[in-house]
Amino acid sequence: MRRTLATLLALLAPGALAAAEIAAGRDLTPEHIESSVLGSMDRSADPCVDFYRYACGGWLDTTPLPADQSRWTRSFSTITERNREIVRTLLEDAAANPGGSEERRKVGDFYAACMDEEAVERAGIAPLAPWFAEVDAVADAQALFAVTAKLQRAGAGPLFGFGPLPDLKTPDVNVAFIAQGGLALPDRDYYVSEDPKKQEILAAYGQHVARMFELAGVPAADAAADAAQVVAFETELAKTSRTRTEMRNIEKLYNRLEREGLHKLAPNLPWQAFYDGTPVPGAQELIVATPEFFETLGKLVETTSYDTLRTYLEWHLLTAAADYLSRPFVDENFAFYGKTLSGQQEIQPRWKRCVAATTGALGEAIGKVYVEQEFAGASKQVAVEMIRDIESAFEANLPQLAWMDDATRERARGKIAKISNKIGYPDSWRDYSALAVSRASYFDNALAGATFETDRQLRKIGQPVDKSEWLMVPQLVNAYYNPLQNEIAFPAGILQPPFFHKDYPAALNYGGIGAVVGHEVTHGFDDQGRRFDPNGVFQEWWEPEVAGKFETAAKCVADQYSTFEIEPGVKVNGELTLGENIADLGGLKQAYKAYKAWEGRHGAPEPLAEGLTNDQLVFVAWGQVWCTVAAPEYVRRQVTTDPHSPGIFRATAPPMNSPEFRQAFGCEAGQPMAPAEMCTVW
Repeated sequence: MRRTLATLLALLAPGALAAAEIAAGRDLTPEHIESSVLGSMDRSADPCVDFYRYACGGWLDTTPLPADQSRWTRSFSTITERNREIVRTLLEDAAANPGGSEERRKVGDFYAACMDEEAVERAGIAPLAPWFAEVDAVADAQALFAVTAKLQRAGAGPLFGFGPLPDLKTPDVNVAFIAQGGLALPDRDYYVSEDPKKQEILAAYGQHVARMFELAGVPAADAAADAAQVVAFETELAKTSRTRTEMRNIEKLYNRLEREGLHKLAPNLPWQAFYDGTPVPGAQELIVATPEFFETLGKLVETTSYDTLRTYLEWHLLTAAADYLSRPFVDENFAFYGKTLSGQQEIQPRWKRCVAATTGALGEAIGKVYVEQEFAGASKQVAVEMIRDIESAFEANLPQLAWMDDATRERARGKIAKISNKIGYPDSWRDYSALAVSRASYFDNALAGATFETDRQLRKIGQPVDKSEWLMVPQLVNAYYNPLQNEIAFPAGILQPPFFHKDYPAALNYGGIGAVVGHEVTHGFDDQGRRFDPNGVFQEWWEPEVAGKFETAAKCVADQYSTFEIEPGVKVNGELTLGENIADLGGLKQAYKAYKAWEGRHGAPEPLAEGLTNDQLVFVAWGQVWCTVAAPEYVRRQVTTDPHSPGIFRATAPPMNSPEFRQAFGCEAGQPMAPAEMCTVW
């Protein structure tokens, strides 16, 4: 349930970027800054021919892919690793010294129970026994939907996705939202594509399901038959599921059918049995994102044997719980999802997995301590100033857009003026008093954490939207734009080098965190964000002719990115990544303009290094954000499922479409970084 809705929220709030050795508050010398930037470059490369090599070559030559990672970046990954070490210290201290607040005790107990491998091994699969018993008792549709609700509350994802979302037309109120789901592979294409690589993964998936059933005690022959049933049933769900590109069409997602309308779509399904298993059994307001999916689901449930349906539920229970069980389940789960699907060669050490699990259950409780210890006081002020500069640069650029008329331009100014910015951490922290945690059982804690969060989310249905709530924890290295609230959030975790530092030259800050800010601002006006007005209401507020011209400009971007290959025959999906690509193009453009405005106020500083101008440094800083090493399996999965383009194209495509880049580096028309046709939207 949460995976399905998280995917949808990522589409509706597409500003999340995708996940340095120096703390933001520590002083840096000019020599250290110069060494860090220049050491990551290959200045022997021609930036007009191979800008990725020019900006990242030194880093690429000296940075192997860590065995416990499927992707590693100079920016997100290095900060994430540092933050993880900080959180580990906090958790180990809470586990060893549980005195103090009840919240601190819960954090320490959760982490300690997760790290108690002996207890987890002793428990084996026993914690799942009562759950399997409930699934085995399913003999009719009523029981099927009652158990589905229970599994979804516990963090599993059978059949479909269900959760809260602000009403797109009245975004001050949360309604129930129901959408396609029920797949344990990351995308429908893995089931239905004729691509040989995806077909190999589907075959490996079937073998993985069989091995997991064997570990659960099913005889080998029966396990293989059970796996075949699961794959066949999920394939039928996949066939009736929309593609990720189709799921970006927000207008087709907004089907306000209410509960009665859903019942008419699939009248043979006992929806009340499902509702009764949630904290909101009487909720009536309902958006059905994919009506055709539920029509097919009704027929599929009716024509599928209960032996197959029980096996399918058992599989979703087993795969959801795998990481909380004994080592054989953990290892097999990693062997498929980590190694086969993503190219990660080694499982992360247990402490990293326990940091992630504890953060998933008690993220803001940890974030509160993280902020007190790590968030430098000056960081917030620097971020505020830069956000204002970027927003001003975006607004100042509006008169330069020949395709925009005065009426739409004025409304766009109004939307910029109404953007709210969240910086660092929430004003009020989440209450975890209802979450029960002990050191006795990691499985029980994980189940409690998943149920607590699911119920917290479901109780929002029918309630006013809490506009103070953050969608990310403070220690996360990320940022987002939420079109339903017309807001941007920059967690404390990202406000660090190499994105920015108080001692950085302004050009380095603007090309780093400034471009991230510009990326998020531009999301308010990308192909999806532009459909939401200044108050977050989904409605057309552009003049028709202007909207048509925007679509033409956006098509140029989609077509250009669709030519980028990650390997022969495997290309970026320009339609799936369109929103992020528009945001990257606009973000870098606004960052450069904001830097030039800063330079106009303060004067041009001395260059960071001989032969590298400040204008060039803005683009180098941007490129170095996206220096990436990744497993081929990861990148193939990325272009199938991720609305973000691979790092090499994020580093190079925005400069490729920038006249200012050509001028800064003296590129001649026709060179790889100065193509004949440039695409620009904002």
